[in-house]
Amino acid sequence: MLDTPEAVVEALRENHERPHGLARTVTAEELVETAEAFDKPDLLVTALLELMTAYEFTGEHRKAPVVFARILKLWDATPESFSPYEAHQVFWRFKWVTTSLLQVPEVPLVAIGGWIDQMRSRYEAAGHAVQPVAAMRYHLAHHTGTGVADAYDLWATRSRTDLSDCEACETRHHAWHHLTEGDGPAALDIWQPVLDGEQGCTEEPQTSQARALLPLLRAGRTDEARSHHLTGYRKVRGATGMQAEVGYHLEFCAHSRNEGRGLEILAENRHLFEAKGAPLDHLHFLTGAEVLIARLVETGHDDTAVAGPPGRAWTAAELLAHVRGEADLLATAFDTRNNTTTVGDRRRARLALAPLLDEPLPLGLRATVTRTASAGAAPATPAPARVGVPDDLATLVREARRLTRDGHPGSSRLWTRVAERLSDTTEPCDDTLGPGDLLVAELSEHRAQQHWFEDRHLSGAAELDTAVKHFERLDMPWHALAARARSRAWTAAPGSRDDDGAAPDLAAIRTALDDMLREVDELLATAPFDGEPLGKAEAAFGADLRAERVLAYLSFRYSVVFAAHQELHDALARAAKEQEKPEVTDDVDSVTERFERSVDTLCSEASRLGYPHQAANARQFRADLLARRGSLADAEQELRTALREIESADRPWRRPRPSLHLAQLLLAQDRPQEATDLLHSAIADAVAHDDPAFPLGPTYMLLGHAATHLDDLNGAVRHLSEAATRFDQADDPGSAIEARLQLADVLSRSGRQADAVAVLESALADVPPTVDERMLAQGRLTLGRGLRDLEEYLPAAEELLRLANTVAGWSEEDRGGVLTLVAAEAAIALALAERWEAADTAYERALVAHAEVPNPPLITLMMREFARLTLLTRDGKATETALEHLARADAVLDALPSGEQDFALWYERGENHYRRARVLAEAGRFDEALSEAESAIAAHDEGGERGELPRAEAVRMAALIEGDGLDRAAEAIIRLTAASARCRQAGHPEAAHVLDALRQDLHAR
Repeated sequence: MLDTPEAVVEALRENHERPHGLARTVTAEELVETAEAFDKPDLLVTALLELMTAYEFTGEHRKAPVVFARILKLWDATPESFSPYEAHQVFWRFKWVTTSLLQVPEVPLVAIGGWIDQMRSRYEAAGHAVQPVAAMRYHLAHHTGTGVADAYDLWATRSRTDLSDCEACETRHHAWHHLTEGDGPAALDIWQPVLDGEQGCTEEPQTSQARALLPLLRAGRTDEARSHHLTGYRKVRGATGMQAEVGYHLEFCAHSRNEGRGLEILAENRHLFEAKGAPLDHLHFLTGAEVLIARLVETGHDDTAVAGPPGRAWTAAELLAHVRGEADLLATAFDTRNNTTTVGDRRRARLALAPLLDEPLPLGLRATVTRTASAGAAPATPAPARVGVPDDLATLVREARRLTRDGHPGSSRLWTRVAERLSDTTEPCDDTLGPGDLLVAELSEHRAQQHWFEDRHLSGAAELDTAVKHFERLDMPWHALAARARSRAWTAAPGSRDDDGAAPDLAAIRTALDDMLREVDELLATAPFDGEPLGKAEAAFGADLRAERVLAYLSFRYSVVFAAHQELHDALARAAKEQEKPEVTDDVDSVTERFERSVDTLCSEASRLGYPHQAANARQFRADLLARRGSLADAEQELRTALREIESADRPWRRPRPSLHLAQLLLAQDRPQEATDLLHSAIADAVAHDDPAFPLGPTYMLLGHAATHLDDLNGAVRHLSEAATRFDQADDPGSAIEARLQLADVLSRSGRQADAVAVLESALADVPPTVDERMLAQGRLTLGRGLRDLEEYLPAAEELLRLANTVAGWSEEDRGGVLTLVAAEAAIALALAERWEAADTAYERALVAHAEVPNPPLITLMMREFARLTLLTRDGKATETALEHLARADAVLDALPSGEQDFALWYERGENHYRRARVLAEAGRFDEALSEAESAIAAHDEGGERGELPRAEAVRMAALIEGDGLDRAAEAIIRLTAASARCRQAGHPEAAHVLDALRQDLHAR
């Protein structure tokens, strides 16, 4: 009931604490109407100032000047109705009105100039310096493009006053001036204090972050651009008062080739199409949207569905026409009002700018809007130097066969094209290519390989079986043998189960391959490598027949190695479970011997026959076995031998995989720089030779780990962001989320908590049900903590509460102590958000969970935090409530069974005493407080070296209580002197410095 002035004042206070938006603005309008009824000018002044604030920060610049006119009328009539703060605001908000009038093209320039003249007159009459007036004249000149240099000099050379814009906003204006004058490097130098967080205000750094995005891209500072996009967009999304900045983020997405991200932002902000209270800002938003949509249309995606003004569906072409028409009209209106072409020229320059990057800048975010193939889906690595695709079918087939013999990954694309050509029944087939069955068999092998890369091993084996039938019909025994061996070996692969779910029979596979060895001997006699063709199919290979037969033979040998490796892997797994059974150990020994023999045979045969690189994969299996047994140096040597063999055979496209495996070994040996070099080389080789199956996602993930070990956190962010994108492209959401969780961890550890939160919010939105639930839980916990660290306490609490509800549904075994952890952190976040009723509920929930699975340090931390935060409420019973929390914390520790704990009990007891000392000191109970502080010192003494720092803090608190509360400065100084010397001796000079500073302060009193 707003039936008294006091009730209206309280309602104004509550509304002022709401976030800016429609609800706050409407309430402010209603409160002005209510205040008018009381005939109290002071109340109306407060209500009008609150309404003007709401208009200013929600982009209602058409309405703000009208409200200020009423405020100015009251100022002239009853200045005594204004408090000192409100009187200051009268002069401060002259600037708001100037910028609001500039926003509206219907307001004539002469009216704006007259308003600035009135501002100067009132400033001079009140004795205020006129630097803010010069700033307004500059903004007018900058907007129209007339007399900019002189206006800037008049403003920039004057000293700041208490009515000047805040330092951060003035820094932005200075930087923007240099940018529009064409000096991007100078602009970025000026902007640095804001972008680094040294200067800030309500509007900063998010406004500068948006405007600096393209200059940063131009300067090649992509890491900073990525970071400012991630953190800056979170602060402006959905805000009608920041629609210009949303437009700059849209523009950044187009120029960084992240059109999919841009479409997401457009969808999140489609209400801004109707936010027309600030026409100039609306023009900036529309121009940013036009840059993005024009990029889609230019690349042939006119029919792509996009988010436009609410109420209908839009295609890119339709929205582009709509946005362009509206923006052109606005720009023309401003230029007509200004009698210049400045606004239109700046708009046209933005639209004419080509994308600033050749490949997409990895942002680390999950794209929920499908990105079109030619609009931003290009890889961040250089485009592959692909082999040409011949137009002639006969030439195409011969080239595909040649690349297959060379083991070149580019053969895959050529075989795909062969299949497409043959699907056209009008395509003539050259008899010199061999019988039609030969191409059918080769294409079956190609499809089998594709299934293998997709981990569809049984499907791949089925395709190979088809190939075998055709090869046998064509009297091609070597090819049939190789295909049959691979088919059998592939069924030994991990995860290969039949229709009934049965695991592969490894012994039967080994027996089948052993039987094929006898066929090899027969073939060497009947169809030797240098023998004549057995029929028209083999004759089609001409002079390459020997290579075809040798490679088929080596393929068979590799299948034997592959199956032996799988059998050994299985034997080792069984041995790990049944270590004491001698028959298991004997089995491992025999399988190991068989594996080693198969590797040696393949290596020697590959060398003898002139194809040493064919042994590389077998050596990787051996390296894997050696690494598992801890012989890292031997494993490394095996991989380096494989790389030398590949080099000697001049097969650079075979290098990526052994290089990747060697890099993993080097990382395990803490040699990150060597690993980094190898990983870069592996990516370069895979891309240069068009290897579509190379695992780019895992490779970039390893690069991220290596960069972390090298303390190259920016590099880690780049590589993990790229890894996440690659996993998205591979439709591997689990790995993508894992990459983003690691990325968020790196960002958090490097002090970029806002970046980490942006990544996590993206990663955890609409997660597929196939993703591991515990990994998601860890991500949500990290997100909740990140939001809390950003002081977004209510969103943090909501995230943690949702997680607590999820965890509560887990089985008791899976739940463990996780529910205790999450409930306790949710309780703290709710208390920080001052939602005390909900906080108390979460508090009790944490205690119940703790009773099931105890976690004393966590529970006592929660209780101490409640004690600290309770005092901030200034409730009359706050002291007693805080002491009750601490008593419960003591009881938790006292209830522990005797014996060694798996946590520092001394620390928990010490922190309880320390917090109680602070509570008692706040209450003025200094004797009790000093006793508790000394108990904290004694408890931390028990921690030895680990307790030195918390002990020093307890000493500082005791000295403050002693010197300030009990007026015993001399005793406090003695205490501090001894503690400072102890800290220096323990190797903590910073702690000693803090104690010395307090001691000097006490001396000076």
